[in-house]
Amino acid sequence: MILLLTETRSAMRSLCYSGRTMESLDTIKERIIPVLEACDVRLYELKWLGNESTLQIAITKQDGTMDLDTCAEVSEKLSEALDQCESLNTAYTLEVCSPGAEREIHDLNELKTMTNPYVFVRLKHPVRKLMEFKGEIVSYEDTLIKLSYRDKAAVRTIEFDDSEIEFIRLAVRI
Repeated sequence: MILLLTETRSAMRSLCYSGRTMESLDTIKERIIPVLEACDVRLYELKWLGNESTLQIAITKQDGTMDLDTCAEVSEKLSEALDQCESLNTAYTLEVCSPGAEREIHDLNELKTMTNPYVFVRLKHPVRKLMEFKGEIVSYEDTLIKLSYRDKAAVRTIEFDDSEIEFIRLAVRI
């Protein structure tokens, strides 16, 4: 489930601005980080969607969770802060959301803060003749990951170095 709150913002500035750049995302990030810290949430991802008409800000609580009330509260505060941002001088839609239940893991250190996260992982090289696994991370010490997964009716465990990860995301247990 992805929590989502959108709000259309129209900036009333006399400057003409054609296109948004990476610099504007950096400026936006500088503007929103103090707001996020004050709300005790962290930035997961910041990006322009579509024809750069929607600014998506994905946030999580410190424990990796998110709820609709927090999204709404943070959205209001971000909206006020972004009204002061000169690089946003054209109409845009602000979308404050959770990164989603099956979000990609951008920073492997995030896994160390979670209790036995259930993940989908694709490796660079096969382990036990398999490249992909879905299972629970039992331990993550230094760079060694121990993953418990189901192989038909049997529960098996594999170990691999985190440098072997090509792609990893949270997964939902079914």
